[in-house]
Amino acid sequence: MSEPISVVIAAYDGVTQLDFTGPHQFLSRTPDLDVRVTSPGGRPITADRLVFSELEDLATITSCDVLLVPGGSGCIPAIENELYMKEIVRLGGTARYLTSVCSGSLILGAAGFLTGRRAACHWAWRELLPVFGAIVDEGRIVRDGNILSGGGVTAGIDLVLALIAELRGQHVAQMVQLGLEYAPQPPFNSGRPDTAPAEILETVNARTAPARAQRRARLETWVASRMSEPSKLTNHLSL
Repeated sequence: MSEPISVVIAAYDGVTQLDFTGPHQFLSRTPDLDVRVTSPGGRPITADRLVFSELEDLATITSCDVLLVPGGSGCIPAIENELYMKEIVRLGGTARYLTSVCSGSLILGAAGFLTGRRAACHWAWRELLPVFGAIVDEGRIVRDGNILSGGGVTAGIDLVLALIAELRGQHVAQMVQLGLEYAPQPPFNSGRPDTAPAEILETVNARTAPARAQRRARLETWVASRMSEPSKLTNHLSL
């Protein structure tokens, strides 16, 4: 019997909980997958005011077949955390598949994996992908070589269904989908900027504009600091 495929979810404080709990729900129902949820030091993390504990220490994972990086407002502090990024670089360098949900693609970008590659991201964060040399793709699921990235939050479920089909075949993926009765029929068509009513999009953009400006400035400062310290640039941006 073949060894189970190892999937490591690299969580962190401030992650969006559905970014990893949605994919985890589907992956954990898939036969012959060994799914492990980790955090820096194995410490408890807070995600949308929920606390997740008894996590594995990311640094103790020797290797994985699939590295899944979720997003959330905590992604920028995660990028600034050199110990966390060191493990992303290490595990991502040998994983068969690099995957991300939402703004998790920015973490892959900061680790140096997205230079010249197409990637998805949450619509309110994807303008930051070029900071790391990535090519913005507005798709809900985007594949570029062995990198699979999903759009914002709920796209993580679609992403892992595509991943399950890749790993175990469409038959298994559809069985998992049926078992979890994943058949979304939202009451509104406001899930994307191109479908949301203009006034809704305008209101959301106005509310988030200050935070978006702050996070761009923060990431650009981070990149600039790496440019001034060649050793750090090599570690994180030149794989």
